[in-house]
Amino acid sequence: MTEIQLILSPEQAADADFIKQKSATVLNVPANDISHVQIIKKSIDARGRYPLVLLKVGVFVGEIPQYKYENLFQYNNVSGKEQVVIVGGGPAGLFAALRLIERGFCPLILERGKDIHERKKDIAQLNRNQALNEDSNYCFGEGGAGAFSDGKLFSRSKKRGNMQRILEIFHCHGAQDEILYETHPHIGTDKLPQVVENIRKTITDCGGQVIFNAKVVDLLLNNAKIEGVKTADGQIFKAKSVILATGHSARDIYELLDNKGITLQEKGFAVGVRVEHPQELIDEIQYSHHKNRFLPAASYNLVNQVDERGVYSFCMCPGGIIVPSATHQKQIVVNGMSSSKRNSPFANSGIVVEIQHEDLADYQRFGTLAGLHFQQYLENLAFVNNGGKFQTAPAQRLTDFVRNKLSTDLPECSYLPQIISSPLHFWLPKMVGKRLQRSFQLFDKRMKGFVTNEAVMLGVETRTSSPIRIIRDNETLQHPQIQGLYPCGEGAGYSGGITSSAIDGERAAEMI
Repeated sequence: MTEIQLILSPEQAADADFIKQKSATVLNVPANDISHVQIIKKSIDARGRYPLVLLKVGVFVGEIPQYKYENLFQYNNVSGKEQVVIVGGGPAGLFAALRLIERGFCPLILERGKDIHERKKDIAQLNRNQALNEDSNYCFGEGGAGAFSDGKLFSRSKKRGNMQRILEIFHCHGAQDEILYETHPHIGTDKLPQVVENIRKTITDCGGQVIFNAKVVDLLLNNAKIEGVKTADGQIFKAKSVILATGHSARDIYELLDNKGITLQEKGFAVGVRVEHPQELIDEIQYSHHKNRFLPAASYNLVNQVDERGVYSFCMCPGGIIVPSATHQKQIVVNGMSSSKRNSPFANSGIVVEIQHEDLADYQRFGTLAGLHFQQYLENLAFVNNGGKFQTAPAQRLTDFVRNKLSTDLPECSYLPQIISSPLHFWLPKMVGKRLQRSFQLFDKRMKGFVTNEAVMLGVETRTSSPIRIIRDNETLQHPQIQGLYPCGEGAGYSGGITSSAIDGERAAEMI
């Protein structure tokens, strides 16, 4: 195989025969001698007058090769081997289980929510604005928050670990080929549930267990050592190693640890709103009015500083929809997701403001849980300002928000439980609202047309990350107070997304 770089138009990049012919020209070999051209990396460069596609391809002469993973992983039967309890069936928990199996341990996953199929039914009820199951929703259930909130598989951090290994494990469990070479790999919320189910099958086929509707309510400790956990129905699960992979929305776990005197640590987080534009408008801005059917739905990445706090786009979903992500009654929380085709007529993104310890003076009575209570305050405030209409979200046109005006009407929106006009400029805390207003003006200078009456913002986006870190030893990854307790993933404050959580879950398994 010979690797080469190609710079093509979107039309050329969509034509396999053209790519083969171009590769032959670059290598100065007859096109008929080329047996296979494999895309290794693909990205879009929209900085110039016309968008270009940047390809790194591997060109083969001779027999057509079979794809070989860069990483080796083999799952053998671990029935009867030492059991490790994993609390939480999201990406950190699932990948911890797979790694344990590779290392000869038997994983037992306890997931508070339902399996992927039953979870879909509860999410359908939520989208119809009919009912909220507090243990089975967009945040809780098999696959965790990522399973139904997009499936983006990239991380801004380059130091977290072997991301290619994670992508290959997803691929061998049914994810599409594109995730192996796209710059911003994405499975899609329509395909990720099946991939998650396939991972569960690997775990159970190897002798591991996954138990649903198993909400952990206590840790069993003896002389600063973990001995197991207790679930809400009174069952005891013994183990000398417990991986805590509960996700950033499991607030009851933080309260449990705090009540037991297990040390937690405040950390920075971010809150804000979710903003939705017509996808066509974002395409026009990002592709300089040169969007065509060969280009993907355009995305954006925005960040600036306002009054010593970062304000940035988060979890941008081109061709996506906005979804209700509350986990308790009388809360409004919004998030975004998109299918594998990203073919919704809307583009949405969280636009959030950095929150630090000194911003929470009014919440210091809650100690380490101050950020948690601030999140809850905002979510309850959003519910009050939707007229108490269950999951109906308070909303405002983006231009009206910047100008401190109530929206007399609202544009069409992808949010299924409906939206209601509300003066977010009035009721959002000033440290959030004022920074958002200024940032939107700055974003509009960078992306002319970003602030428009066609855009609508929904409140509130609060679950960007955990406001709490469950501390652990840097070398052993165990909590320094409790031997055998391994906090990991987003809920422990050590990752931010599917791939980084999966990597952190694998690290915890390695330490065991």
